[in-house]
Amino acid sequence: MNDKNKPTTHERWAHLRFSVVGALLAAPPAHGELQAELEKLAAKSWLHPVTGKPTRFGLSTIQRWLYQAKRARTDPVGVLRRKVRKDLGQQPSMGDPLKAALLAQYGAHKSWSYRLHADNLAALVGADAKTGPMPSYSSVRRFMKATGLTKRRRLSSKETAGALKAELRLDAREVRSYEAEYVGGLWHLDFHQGSLKVLTPEGELVTPQLFGALDDRSRIACHLQWYLAENAENLSHGLSQATQKRGLPRALMTDGGPAMTSDEVTQGLARLGILHEQTLAYSPYQNGKQENFWAQVEGRLLAMLEGHRELTLPLLNEATQAWVELEYNRERHSETGEAPLARFLAGPDVIRPSPSSDELRLAFMAEERRTQRRSDGTVSIEGRRFEVPSRYRHLERVVVRYASWDLSRVHLVDMRTSAVLCRLFPLDRTRNADGVRRTLEPLVVVPTPSPAGPGIAPLLKKLMAEYAATGLPPAYLPKDHLLTRTTKEEDSP
Repeated sequence: MNDKNKPTTHERWAHLRFSVVGALLAAPPAHGELQAELEKLAAKSWLHPVTGKPTRFGLSTIQRWLYQAKRARTDPVGVLRRKVRKDLGQQPSMGDPLKAALLAQYGAHKSWSYRLHADNLAALVGADAKTGPMPSYSSVRRFMKATGLTKRRRLSSKETAGALKAELRLDAREVRSYEAEYVGGLWHLDFHQGSLKVLTPEGELVTPQLFGALDDRSRIACHLQWYLAENAENLSHGLSQATQKRGLPRALMTDGGPAMTSDEVTQGLARLGILHEQTLAYSPYQNGKQENFWAQVEGRLLAMLEGHRELTLPLLNEATQAWVELEYNRERHSETGEAPLARFLAGPDVIRPSPSSDELRLAFMAEERRTQRRSDGTVSIEGRRFEVPSRYRHLERVVVRYASWDLSRVHLVDMRTSAVLCRLFPLDRTRNADGVRRTLEPLVVVPTPSPAGPGIAPLLKKLMAEYAATGLPPAYLPKDHLLTRTTKEEDSP
């Protein structure tokens, strides 16, 4: 019999007792014949429910079982179960001081085994007799299991504030498995450091990083690819291929690594309408489906390549595509009961059509503001200067979109709508040294002033008229021109 369906000891005792008295319940003996029937049952041998050896039961015992079953009208088998001890789970061999010491020890060392806790508790009792007598290891183990003091792996070896916060959260919050309702409703994305090294063209052995994207509901591997580094460039490259293979998801779960939180990735996901959800710090169990998938990669894919010494990155990627598409995505999943590919196609889904390669490349870029230098109409990006077209020379602040790993594609975008206006190209000082300059196109039509000059400005004319209307003389004393005029009058005959 399967261990999952094997009855417990209490159930086996109840079934045996009922089989002993069941015949008397099905065909009650006539008046005065019950004693003889009980004697016959007491003389028979029965298989012990625990040891399996032949055993006999006393007449009074069988009689007690009979009357217990007769009084129970709804569940005669249940009343024949062995009674539960009244002190079950109380651990009388462990006093309160010893329990308090064990709880304090577990609070400080949750990663210790039962044996290590028991040995340290024995050392504590030996040093302080007031703690109480030391129980057996089995008693300590039963107490810890009954109270939920199980061994737990540490979330981090570092005693940081984030790690302590994660430990407290795990103690206070329950952990439950989950599954998205729709295909494409949630994808998991992560990088995994492989256990095998690849040989590069430079003659170096490098440990590659595996990019992986999984659909939460169907468990299908949307895309797998090995890279030499975990960065935003490789993440956007792998995610673009995943969306072109399976479509655009609605949400994406990643950890808080530098590649996942880069501006190019976070802004790109927002432009594509993908909700970016991050796992909590030091809480890898939230992305458990991805972690379980890495175990399959190591246990099957890389295990079949461990004998190949001349392993290169192209060969590793070629083998990975064959394994994931022809085995993993088509084999029955142990949890869902279906092949990931079949479950992915069956739906229901909320997947959207994938954009083109150029649209995806344009999406995974960062937008930043720059100040345009008026002297030569350029902006600085990653230490390089780029020319802004003359038709935008009047803009003091401009918004540029670019990827830090590819400065061959830099775009000028509208500050309000993020619409792409034009491409920006690096400043070519050598070409500009020829002295040939294009004529600037006027931004607005400015009329040419008349040869006589524009005259007095309108505002000054208005002020002079208002001052003259007051009737007051000019508020100054004439000097130079009056003295010159008086001198000329005296000199004349």
